[in-house]
Amino acid sequence: MALPEVVSREEWLEARLRLLALEKEQTRARTALNAQRRQMPMVRVATAYTFDGPDGTATLGDLFEGRSQLIVQHVMFDTDWEKACPGCTADGDVISEPLLAQIRSRDTALAFVSIAPRAKLQAYKAARGWAVPWYSSAGSDFNHDFQATVDASQVYYNYQDLSDKLDDGECEEMPGRSCFLRDGGEIFHTYSVYARGGEPLIPAYAWLDMTAFGRSEDWEEPRGRARITHGADPTFTD
Repeated sequence: MALPEVVSREEWLEARLRLLALEKEQTRARTALNAQRRQMPMVRVATAYTFDGPDGTATLGDLFEGRSQLIVQHVMFDTDWEKACPGCTADGDVISEPLLAQIRSRDTALAFVSIAPRAKLQAYKAARGWAVPWYSSAGSDFNHDFQATVDASQVYYNYQDLSDKLDDGECEEMPGRSCFLRDGGEIFHTYSVYARGGEPLIPAYAWLDMTAFGRSEDWEEPRGRARITHGADPTFTD
């Protein structure tokens, strides 16, 4: 195995300072990118989607759990499968109760959505010990409309046309995340991310950075969107 070069403490410090400058540059760039994400326009959700959830039939509004924002993790779990895909399972395994509580403290709900029947989702959730509410979108167009299912009737994934890559009759489940917010009685789609860029997120702020309200910190641009609620401790900073 090729190991790092062995150097003196002084040489190591010089190398570390050079890397630190690059790290700080990347942090500032990420902060600027997050600000641009929060300033994305949004689209009104006009379709009345329904889901099969822990308490029976649920609307998209129910997934908010009374909060202002919702992050949906599109978990790959096809109707014929007995378990979720390994990558999506890795995502679910790192979402602990404390992490979920931090997300919720920012007036934001997190839910899993898959096309598989509710009974399969519930059995798999129980086996993995997951805390996140999990809903079945079977029977609705939700997966198609948000590019979580790709087939002849919906050929787009990650904003690209995949029609030339699909075999006849092929149907593929895809991973991703979509963000929504509520304003009064209306729901809006603010953001979706797929493929690279949608890797497992462990810190709570990595989830919140995808949303229109961000981390609910006063320093974030654009100003005026901080929504500290539920006794939150405003400590999510770079």
